[in-house]
Order: sequence, then C-alpha cells, then structure tokens
Amino acid sequence: MNGVHDMGGMHGLGTLEIEPDEPWFHHEWERRAFSLTLAAGFLGEWNLDMSRYARERIPGADYLASTYYEKWLWGLERLLVEQGLVPQAELESRRRDPAAPVEHTGHPRKLAAANVVPLLMKGGAARVHQDVPARFAPGDRVMARNAHPIGHTRLPRYARGRAGAIDRDHGVFVFADAHAMGRGPQPQHLYSVRFAAQTLWGADADPRDAVYVDLWDDHLEPA
Repeated sequence: MNGVHDMGGMHGLGTLEIEPDEPWFHHEWERRAFSLTLAAGFLGEWNLDMSRYARERIPGADYLASTYYEKWLWGLERLLVEQGLVPQAELESRRRDPAAPVEHTGHPRKLAAANVVPLLMKGGAARVHQDVPARFAPGDRVMARNAHPIGHTRLPRYARGRAGAIDRDHGVFVFADAHAMGRGPQPQHLYSVRFAAQTLWGADADPRDAVYVDLWDDHLEPA
C-alpha cells in the first residue's frame, strides 16, 4: 500500500528527537489506548497484521497530525466497526456524550487482568514449523518486485525494483501481506536481503553502507 506511513528514505520530516529517560506513556489515556487494543485483539477477530493495516489506512493529513497512540485508537475503532463488534453510530454518539448507552452485545472471550502479563510474555510467534521449499539461498542475487498493491505490504517503497542479495534465510513465516488481508497465513520463507546504499539512494550514498530488509519469497524475483 502506497500510504503516508511508508516514509523510508523521505526527506523534510525534521530531525529525530530522542527524549532521555522517556516514559512508557506520557498520558494516562495512552496507557488506556494500549490496554484497549491489547484486550480487543484477544477477542480473536483480527490478527496483528490486520491491526497494522488498519492504522495504515488513516488519511494522510490525519496520520501526520496524529500521535503514536492516536493512530492506535483510530485503527482499533476501524477494526471494531468492520468486525461488527461496535456500531459506527455508537462511536459517534459516545464522542458527543460519553455517558450514552451501550447498544452492542458482549463477546464470549475476555482478557482477565490476571492473564495480561502471561499473555505479553508469551507473545505471538509468526514462525511456522512447516516444510516449505525455499526459492532462494544465501548469496543469491535477487530483485525486489516493483509492485504497488492496494492492500498491506511489508515491501517498502524505496526497495521496489532494486537489486540486492540474500544475506540469510530466517526460515518459514506467516506471509504478512496475505495475513493482513484475511487471506490466511500462506507460509513462505523470509529472508534478510542486503541492498547497497548506492543501489537505493544513488551515487552520492556512502559505498560502505547497506540496508538489510526482511522480505518474503513473494516479494522477490531472481536478478
């Protein structure tokens, strides 16, 4: 998806400001936004890749003007509405009046407070223990496909149509592009692909520099 979120290599966005001793959350509502997103994800109505894609669909101007957790809230609202868990009309009425009545029904799955830490410690592995043949091997020259899908993709815009080399094979993983669109895991090999900086940014880039991008089989073609 060629959205505003794909900022790799873009200029004009200012310097990166590093905050010493930055807290996990700057405001209480950010803590609540994180908690709500975690609890709603436990319902099992969407996966992590779908959650990322929801945030990518924020309109460009709103995306640039939003803080990190404002983006999380926007994505969560979209997922709740699209999965039929909360009506759009209820969200709008609650914005006008936080005390407005709740009309939707409950969900059979709930994340209890006692289970939050074990759930976070466990995580959600995307590695798939399945015998899937690899299309490439370390050292192979490859070309990142010059594709511009409407939906979610983990192939960054700056690497499309550029040649690189397979540095390592991470093994078999869920294909995020398909998973985000509800097309199933479609497991395939995930590689670390080395792109010379000059290949990506031109002759003015330092010849000693390189960028390593994790890409799946479907992102690549033989060079």
